[in-house]
Amino acid sequence: MKPAYEHVTMDAGCSIRVFHRKLPRIPFEWHHHPEYELTLTMNSRGKRYIGDSIVEYEGDDLVLVPPDLPHTWSSNKSIDAGAPQVAIVIWFSGDWARRLADCCPEYEPLRRLLRRGASGLAFTQEAGEAVSRRLGALLSQSPRARLGAVLDILCELADMDAAPLASPRAFDKAQAGRPSGHEPERINRALGVIDARFAERLTLRELAEAATLSERTLNRYFAQHLGESVGKYLNRVRIGHACRMLSDTSWPVSVIASQSGFPNVANFNRQFRALKHTTPAAYRREFAGTNRALQDASSLETRSPSLEKHAAAASR
Repeated sequence: MKPAYEHVTMDAGCSIRVFHRKLPRIPFEWHHHPEYELTLTMNSRGKRYIGDSIVEYEGDDLVLVPPDLPHTWSSNKSIDAGAPQVAIVIWFSGDWARRLADCCPEYEPLRRLLRRGASGLAFTQEAGEAVSRRLGALLSQSPRARLGAVLDILCELADMDAAPLASPRAFDKAQAGRPSGHEPERINRALGVIDARFAERLTLRELAEAATLSERTLNRYFAQHLGESVGKYLNRVRIGHACRMLSDTSWPVSVIASQSGFPNVANFNRQFRALKHTTPAAYRREFAGTNRALQDASSLETRSPSLEKHAAAASR
């Protein structure tokens, strides 16, 4: 089975991302992404698939997954049937961790952890329990508090006992399963342009040139890996930016439309309603007087949309 490509997005002003996942059971979702992933799974029993490693897990299961190695969890029951299964997922860039170790010797353990984690690491139950006791900081409404907790945890894990997971041939197999050109890398080039210039007039031709692909191939890759066309993805990024400005500022809707890449207000209103099923003005009223901290907390439970679309497609 070919793994789905997950585009992990980082919130504005954040260098790591924490995802608080709660659900009745964890479904099989074979996927990969270029970020490191540290996942703590709680109140769950089932099988864990990391590359060619397939083992049963339960309790406070703590695993480090390296970049681009396909992985998933699949549960068959909860330990406590009356409570949801929980996964605390932490994504971070290897380049970011190495740069931090380069400039701050206090974070040299990060480099050791990345070296040890080249094929994935399964930590002890005690390590998982230790991380579970830090949930207050990991799920804090403050990005700085979350970052501090993540850095402390990663440095501590660098010297903790852990078992390697995937064999080297799992990486060879993952690479061999990709078409030439490494699709995710090319998609990331286009995504980088969108992230930096979504408020500008962007053409499919410009994005295809950035990815060194034809326009048709780029659209096909987006549909295959992100679940939607380039145009729909770009539109969703623009609407998402507009939503943040509507809730965070008192700027006129016309200004927000322009700053989000919609020079025509009527078109902005039409696109906003199609995606959010409400008007920009009604969306703003809904957030009037809402505590910003609650919005930050809810973002911890929002998943990368690319994999959500794959999950929805698989369930049909």
